[in-house]
Formats: sequence, C-alpha cells, structure tokens
Amino acid sequence: MRKIINKPEVLAPAGNLEKLKMAIRYGADAVYIGGQAYGLRSRAGNFTFEEMGEGVRFAHERGSKVYVAANMVGHEGDDEGAGEFFRTLKEIGIDAVIVSDPGFITICMEEAPGLAVHLSTQASATNYKTLQFWKQEGLERVVLAREVGLEEIREIRAHTDIEIEAFVQGAMCISYSGRCVLSNHMSNRDANRGGCAQSCRWKYDLFEQAAAAGTNRLTADGEPFSMSAVDLTMIHHVPELIEAGVNSFKIEGRMKSIHYVSTVANVYRAIVDAYCEDPDHFQFDPAWEEEIWKVAQRDLATGFYFGAPDENQQLFGRPRKIPKYTFTAQVLDYNPETGIATLEQRNHFGIGEEVEFYGPGFTYFKQVVTELWDEDGNRIERAPNPMMIVKMVVDRPVEPYFLMRTRKTPRNTARV
Repeated sequence: MRKIINKPEVLAPAGNLEKLKMAIRYGADAVYIGGQAYGLRSRAGNFTFEEMGEGVRFAHERGSKVYVAANMVGHEGDDEGAGEFFRTLKEIGIDAVIVSDPGFITICMEEAPGLAVHLSTQASATNYKTLQFWKQEGLERVVLAREVGLEEIREIRAHTDIEIEAFVQGAMCISYSGRCVLSNHMSNRDANRGGCAQSCRWKYDLFEQAAAAGTNRLTADGEPFSMSAVDLTMIHHVPELIEAGVNSFKIEGRMKSIHYVSTVANVYRAIVDAYCEDPDHFQFDPAWEEEIWKVAQRDLATGFYFGAPDENQQLFGRPRKIPKYTFTAQVLDYNPETGIATLEQRNHFGIGEEVEFYGPGFTYFKQVVTELWDEDGNRIERAPNPMMIVKMVVDRPVEPYFLMRTRKTPRNTARV
C-alpha cells in the first residue's frame, strides 16, 4: 500500500494565545502569529514576548511549531529596533519568521543568525527562478503568491527543492498579493504596514452619468457592489496539492474566532491524514465540506489554482444564504459517572435547543439540551450570561476543550 512520505504541514492562524492553543489541540502542525510590531494585522490581538514564550512552550511540548509574521513593507525609520526584535524571537525559540521586505530579511539574518526565514506571500513569488534566488539567499521556505496556479506549482517543484507554502483556505485579497493602497486613500490606514481597513469589502453604489439621460444607478438587483473576492477553499483538491509538492497548507484568518480556527484545522487535519495514510483508496468525505460551511462567512471558490477567477468569484449581486452557526460553549470538565459536562458559556442557549459538540480528531455529535444547572446547582432554563459556568447532561462523553455550537436562522441575507 502506497503512503505519502512528504506529508504536508497544516498551518493555522493564531490571533492570540487562546487561538494558538486551540489550533494545536485541533490538529495544526504549526501556527503563525504576529508580534507587537512589523506585521500586517495590527488589530489581530498580537502577542507580547511573554505570550510568545508561553505559546512556544505549549507548541513544542506537543510537537508543533510557531512562526511569527513580520511581513510589513518598511519605510524609512521602520527598521528601528528590528534587530533586537529578531534576536528576541530567536531567544524565545520561535521556529521561523515570515518576512517580505528584503531589508528586514537582511537585518534578521545579520542580527539573529540561525532563525529560519520564510518569504511572505506579500513578496509575490510566482516562478521557480524567484524561489531559486531566495534559496540562494538563505531562506528555507517561500509562501507563494496567491495568484499561482496548480500547474505552475508543479513546474516550480520540478525545478527547486525549497519548501513551498500555499494558502488553502480563507479570505482572498482583491489586490495582487495583498499589495493594496485602497485603504490608504479611503481611510488613511496603510494596508502594507498593518492598518488595512478592508475598503474593498465596503458596499458601493455605481452610477452612470450622461448629459441627456441624467444619472443612472448601475448596481444589479438593488444590491450594493463590493470589490472583494469570495473566500478560498481547496478541501476538494488536497490530493492534487500534495502530489504537486506543497509542503505547508496555510489557513488564513488570524482575526477569526476559535470556532473558525478549530473547525478548519480539524477538517484539513482529517483530509491530509486520510490521503497520506492510503492515497490509492482515498475518498472525499462529504462531512468535511459540511464542516467548512459551518464557519463560512462568504461563498467559497478555488481562487487562482485552476485559472483566473471570473465574475462568479466576486462579491456582488444578491448573496447566497449561508447557514450560520454560533459558538455557544466550551467544555471545561466531564463526569463519566453522571454524564454531566461543565461548560463555559460563550453565547446564550437553553433547554429544548439542538446543539452540536465537536472535538479534535473530527469527533462530533448533535443532541437536544434537556437539563441545565448554574454553577451553584440551581436548575435554569437558559444560560444567558456571557462566560457563565453551567452544567448540562450530554448524550456522549466529551473532553475539556470540546466546543459546542448552535445553528442560527439568519434574519436576513446580508453578508458578514
């Protein structure tokens, strides 16, 4: 029976320490985080050095890695303190830094020799000559531009052995490799220095002005227009990516919730493991796609992997209705003798509602809430208060860090 030798890494986003730990518990081989400077997600709950140290210890104890994104485009003066920053990351035990600016790459290599450097997608690497160049410069991995197609990845792999990282899930920037100045002009926030206001996702009306006809509204179906793309998913094409030689499957979303991070890491962990264990008899499980839709915020497509996206992969016109699932609780403890779980509430729920529990290893089940108590043992009908501790009877055994969610009927079709 054939097995895949070069099993790819599942790389998950982690906007804070809680997300880092959850991603690793749910199957991530590595996580990428941001520090207090030099990154592109200034609002992502970035890590202090102390938090980085705790995250590294947690990850390394479980055989996982931690990368730090320092991928801003530097202007004059932005390099102040960068040497000390990279030296500190090395001392903490960070496994690699993700950098796009050649100046920061030079500083890192000079000030923190031995700290692995990965080229950020912001650097727009799209061909094997570029990858060969960065390997000669001492980089260990290149995160490909999101505009690279699957056939191009095969060609790149045929000519270089540097590690290849590629995005497989998440939001797609409408600008080439994220090199956008729209936010700069619309809100005076520099997207390439960590301040993107996501102006492409704002709602716009389009008008045609003619001397004779006056002004005509052009947007279709009465719906506002945005300049954003639908989200990326490659769950149906994991085997092709593995066979093409991709070493790391990158999931976008450092600003997303632990519900998103745990679910997507769980799905890709399951798919990668299933294919690598027995590629000749691999079959796609529809439950994997069902799980992805439970955390989807927009429609999904394959981006540039199979050609340039057309208008059907852009966000305009009347949006599709997507089932909305709400993260409602996290399991703190479980008593196997009584079948009662202790939960930390995150969103309100109550008796009579159908809920779904899920955990690492693609474990999940549904049940109806039948009995509920507060932390003092008083029977209650609902758990209305954020972060309150409650107990409930569960139909099957659960473990700490299992999550519970409920399906919510959307009040309208507006995108979120």
